[in-house]
Amino acid sequence: MNSNINKHIFNEIADNIMRYIFFICSIFSVIVVFSICIFIFIYSIPIFKEVGFLNFVFGMNWSPSSKEFGIFPMIVGSVYITILSTTLGGGFGFFTAVYISMFAPSKLKTILSQVIDLLAGIPSIVYGFFGMAVLVPFLKNISPNNIGEGVLAGSIILAVMILPTITSITKYNLEAVYKYYYDGAIALGNTHSQAVFGVIVKAAKSGIFSAIVLGMGRAIGETMAVMMVAGNAPFIPKDLFSYFRTMTINIALEMGYATGIHRSALIATAFVLLIFILIINIILSLLKRNNLYFSFSLSSLFNKNKELKNDISNFSFKNIDMRVSTIKADILKYISIIASTIATLFLVFIVVFILVRGLPHINFNLLFGKSNNSQMTLLPAIVSTAMILFMSLIIAIPLGVFAAIYLTEYSKAKSKLISVIRIFTDSLSGIPSIVFGLFGMLVFANLFGIGRSILAGSLTLVLIILPSIIRQTEETLLSIPSSLREGSLALGASKVRTIFKIVLPCGFSGIMTSVILSIGRIVGESAALIYTAGAVRYMPRGYLSSGSTFSVMMWMFSSEGLYINQTFATASILLIMVIFLNALLFFVNKKLKKDY
Repeated sequence: MNSNINKHIFNEIADNIMRYIFFICSIFSVIVVFSICIFIFIYSIPIFKEVGFLNFVFGMNWSPSSKEFGIFPMIVGSVYITILSTTLGGGFGFFTAVYISMFAPSKLKTILSQVIDLLAGIPSIVYGFFGMAVLVPFLKNISPNNIGEGVLAGSIILAVMILPTITSITKYNLEAVYKYYYDGAIALGNTHSQAVFGVIVKAAKSGIFSAIVLGMGRAIGETMAVMMVAGNAPFIPKDLFSYFRTMTINIALEMGYATGIHRSALIATAFVLLIFILIINIILSLLKRNNLYFSFSLSSLFNKNKELKNDISNFSFKNIDMRVSTIKADILKYISIIASTIATLFLVFIVVFILVRGLPHINFNLLFGKSNNSQMTLLPAIVSTAMILFMSLIIAIPLGVFAAIYLTEYSKAKSKLISVIRIFTDSLSGIPSIVFGLFGMLVFANLFGIGRSILAGSLTLVLIILPSIIRQTEETLLSIPSSLREGSLALGASKVRTIFKIVLPCGFSGIMTSVILSIGRIVGESAALIYTAGAVRYMPRGYLSSGSTFSVMMWMFSSEGLYINQTFATASILLIMVIFLNALLFFVNKKLKKDY
């Protein structure tokens, strides 16, 4: 009897301890977002005192040597390229999604979907190098001023980068509506094309717009790819072939040598960028309150989410104008076919071109040769990437999984605290990587005294991948039937034992999916690591020494100008990694489908 009482007391104490641990992990995102905003603002104060906030934001001249710090040209450059790339990428992404989800034969649909998912994981540095090596020379030949870099080159590269994301999310939203309303539209006398463009597209317009806004958020925060094709002059562009500079490029170009008030001005640029991201997040939050916003998450791909059912049940044909002529619907159908063909061929061309140019130059010396002043090899990148992967994942996985456990297993359905935690988690995922890099440099490298090191880079990457692990693990755990938990508790198991013995094993495939996606993000990251982990060609001596990952090493190869073949080879290796991770993700998702 006493042993049972003692066991019960022990289980209760363990449950309480673990509950507090889960709670602390869950509010970590809130702490990080506040910390980033506070630190960025504090380090921005000197420039605001020096020139004034309005003069800083609306000033037309950026000349640190003359103590002139006006970022309005960079704001205009960011807005220009965001609008143009979103228009291009959003248009092609929308019509590509329509064709894949509504018109493509089933086998072709599967192939195209896999291709789009693959291309969404390609590191931005690869797109940027393709733009520098192929797109810029092409545009130079057709430009009126013999300049290939500029607004057009940057817009095209960004459009190509955001197109797979917009296509994937739009495709999901269209298919979610299709299941419920296609038959009704056909029964009312519509042709297939009329049903698609007169009902399905209109019913999913909020989700489609959300996909475009998400693409816009990535466009305004992109650094490395645009920097390689922009020309990087701090002036307001006059035409499509004018050099320009965005806010992110401004930070990346000058932070390496900036000091004093110049350094404060660059950090203040990040603060203004955060304001732009906040505006985009507010727009997304408003869309989420709309009846027809469909969240794009892992579990929603495999499960009939109750929230989705409720949203759709609130939809009515009375709100939809189905008067789309047959001719107009057919024209839109052929536009979708043409757009999807162009987009897919162009994206595939990038992959094939990189592989064809890069694979022949992959050799033993490049992979395992000694890297020194006379030559750069990838051996330091292999070691540095492995070290950063290990350290980042070993910290981020427990943090993310424990946070998700609290959100799903201990929270109340309509808790305001949980809503706040989710809002901050989503906000953390929307912060540009260059801002994470600044925060990592200010806090981990400088304040903690770690310096530019693999450890500082790893801690920064933990912040970057944490939101993805939390959200996808949460969705996976939510999809596990509550009857399994109830059965375990009814048999006398404690809540913590139920979580670790029943819930987590059932959600293993979904957790692995978040880990695989995180690996892809880590391998492809460059902007956040240059100023935290460093950009060196030497072998790291430990976690407190500097090191360069594959993406950073590729940036170093391309910026040197003497290692073009090595750059293509490194890009090919990154693509092979992406292909492998996508194949692994496909098999994990296939297993997840069988489980549920």
